[in-house]
Amino acid sequence: MDISEYAIYGDHVERMKEIVKEMESRIISLREKILSEQRMDPIEHYLARIKSDESMREKCRRNGLPETEESALNKIMDAIGVRIVCPFLDDVYVMRDYLVQMPDFVLVQEKDYIRNAKPNGYRSYHLIMRSFDGYYIEVQLRTISMDTWAALEHHIRYKKDLPCDAELVFKELKRCADELAATDVSMQAIKNLISDDD
Repeated sequence: MDISEYAIYGDHVERMKEIVKEMESRIISLREKILSEQRMDPIEHYLARIKSDESMREKCRRNGLPETEESALNKIMDAIGVRIVCPFLDDVYVMRDYLVQMPDFVLVQEKDYIRNAKPNGYRSYHLIMRSFDGYYIEVQLRTISMDTWAALEHHIRYKKDLPCDAELVFKELKRCADELAATDVSMQAIKNLISDDD
């Protein structure tokens, strides 16, 4: 590992890597528990990472904060990030309920951007957790549709020169987000119909 990749975190990198592994282990355990109870896998896939030095410094600048270890670990609360992508809407909330009950982690903040979508159409469920020894972890819970939209929106938003009317592009993105949200509701209804027959 190139030390400069995480230089802003100073001596905390090894502990942060341990927390990433702990979170992955707990997610696997939760997945197995829910799968055994409900006979359906609540997770399509998940990712866990430590934000790179470059990304964290850029975020500090965007937020008007000094590019320091203190800012990175205590002012910005997503140095450690976990994204869990679920097949269905209900799975997001089931995972949320399990995660907030994990021992050694405390729920600090949560935002439901599924029921209260952002104006641009972004949907996701965000949790900020804190480990017993004070490290913040941002957890994002999404459906497959939400994750696909967010990835494509990110590519478009960070394209330097849009070759057409930007307002029209963002209006279309919002329309796509709303259509995908309706699809999520329909897929959940189909899942519920199948489950009721069991």
